[in-house]
Amino acid sequence: MSNKANNDKADSKKPKFNYYWIYGLILVGIIVMQLMPSQNTATSINQEKFLREMLTSGDVGDLVVVNRERVEVYLTEEALAKPIYEEVSKTPLMGRKNPGPHYTFSVGSIENFENRLADAKSKKIAALQQEVNKAGNSDTGKKLQKELESTSMLGPKYVTREDWLSNTIAWTLPFLILIAVWLFIMRRVSGGVGGGGGQIFNIGKSKATLFDKDSKVNVSFEDVAGLEEAKEEVMEIVDFLKNPQKYTALGGKIPKGCLLVGPPGTGKTLIAKAMAGEAQVPFFSISGSDFVELFVGVGASRVRDLFKQAREKAPCIVFIDEIDAIGRARGRNTVQGNDERENTLNQLLVEMDGFSSEKGVIILAASNRPDVLDSALLRPGRFDRQIGVDKPDLSGREKIFEVHIKPLTVVTDIDVKKLAEQTAGFAGADIANVCNEAALIAARRDKKQIDNQDFQDAIDRVLGGLEKKNKIIAPHEKEIIAYHEAGHAVSGWFLQHAHPLLKVTIIPRGTAALGYAQYVPKEQYLYNKDQLMDEICMTLGGRAAEEVIYGKVSTGAQNDLEKITKMCYAMVTIYGMNDKVGNVSFHDPQNEYGFQKPYSDETATMIDEEVRSIIDNAYERTKALLREKKEALETIAQELIKREVLFRADLVSLIGERPFSEPGTPKLSMNVQVDK
Repeated sequence: MSNKANNDKADSKKPKFNYYWIYGLILVGIIVMQLMPSQNTATSINQEKFLREMLTSGDVGDLVVVNRERVEVYLTEEALAKPIYEEVSKTPLMGRKNPGPHYTFSVGSIENFENRLADAKSKKIAALQQEVNKAGNSDTGKKLQKELESTSMLGPKYVTREDWLSNTIAWTLPFLILIAVWLFIMRRVSGGVGGGGGQIFNIGKSKATLFDKDSKVNVSFEDVAGLEEAKEEVMEIVDFLKNPQKYTALGGKIPKGCLLVGPPGTGKTLIAKAMAGEAQVPFFSISGSDFVELFVGVGASRVRDLFKQAREKAPCIVFIDEIDAIGRARGRNTVQGNDERENTLNQLLVEMDGFSSEKGVIILAASNRPDVLDSALLRPGRFDRQIGVDKPDLSGREKIFEVHIKPLTVVTDIDVKKLAEQTAGFAGADIANVCNEAALIAARRDKKQIDNQDFQDAIDRVLGGLEKKNKIIAPHEKEIIAYHEAGHAVSGWFLQHAHPLLKVTIIPRGTAALGYAQYVPKEQYLYNKDQLMDEICMTLGGRAAEEVIYGKVSTGAQNDLEKITKMCYAMVTIYGMNDKVGNVSFHDPQNEYGFQKPYSDETATMIDEEVRSIIDNAYERTKALLREKKEALETIAQELIKREVLFRADLVSLIGERPFSEPGTPKLSMNVQVDK
């Protein structure tokens, strides 16, 4: 890792200062300034108390009327020495002598206050004059005379005073609060300091993740097993980016786009990760759904921003996972006049091969629905190559098992080939799940190493679901299930084109399977009508066995009926395997017909009749076969009731060898389940 990466990592560990503390301190300061008493805070009193008690006691030294609505009372120095005024004699929080004002009260009408003050003064002066006359020229008289003079001179002083600080705060505080709230919201929606919200101002920016030389991707082409052809294709792109002169010297051009197509779980995204780990060029990774947003124009804006970043980093690779989220064929949505997804697709088409397109940017995309993609997206000049990433064959599954078993603690005699045979039809993700389940099962059993039995149980767990050991099944129901599964086994055993049996069990698994028969189909890609008919008969073997033994059927064949119904309709409407309907195919992968069928009602009736005829004939054929092999059916069913699980070798010992040659290489696995 570079020094820059180390510095970034060290900086990320430092505690980040939260700027919201500043906002909080400012707000607390404003509140404290409003609530904290000032140094000259006066004590509020009642106007009546001032006129009756304070004024007549001679303690008032001065009166100040502020703004003709509030009166401030200043006491004399002699009065401040009295114990009754101790509460106002000292300055609050300071402990020094309080210069005043010492008391304050509000007046409703200044004229009324002046009249009442004049009356109180007159009474006070008259009383003092009498006392002065009585005291004469004595010390008391002189003191009273002085008080009389001060009382006579006592009158309110009128001042106009403005509190600039309070007025300023009163006017600016609401605006400050609004600004603070606005800044808070803006930081939240823009993903700023302390935010991390919806990034509304960055909504048009690309969400692609950039992997460059400093980024460490722990996936290489060695981790991609069973996909040799696909690896070869993408490795050529990586080699071109590393050594472009090797191809340009011959006049060759690298494909602008490469589309990985295949079923889910086959390793399309894994190949892209391997490219990111192997290529020594910048690698942008984004999902198709990241372009789609609620707001109009956002998708196209993100496409422009993505390619702008890619051109700045060229040569580079841009990987779009699940591109069908934005690449669906246009013109299907007739409800909306302005489809945001179509605008995003149009912008993507322009960026990939338009007037503004440039060399050095290779587009890699993945989808498991290539049939729904727009034809303009798939033409040469945009996605020049389509690389199929199919489910692996036997050899591929062996290699995938070896990759996933490597980090596990296993015994030395693990039969990888046998595991590959038993997991026919599994994708890479399914095999990874089997290996993980085997490790969990071994740990649950307190084993130090994972053995073959753990892998067998893991395969059963993935195929049929969790084994229901505690599920209580009545004896008569268990017998029905045994005959049902025996019917599958016997019919498949004596039908030439049926798939060889691997295992049959009546142990409940999952949420719906009360039992199942596992087969190993032949390694083939084309099926004729006879092969499909034998498979239909084998699937109907469970229901036919119930009718042969009990004369009535149960609900356990639901899954079987679903499978044969789909198969028969495919034979009639897709594969053209019906003489009456003819060599026609109504297959519609892109759903172009919508809700309208591409055939008449008469043809629909004929299709239904032919499907029913195929199923009825297959059912009668299966019943005839089971009646002929009723002894074998009874033997297997009774043995299943005793042992619950039978393998192929058990059937050989019970009813003899299968009268047909069996394939050596499996391809797919099929489970015929008994539903609840």
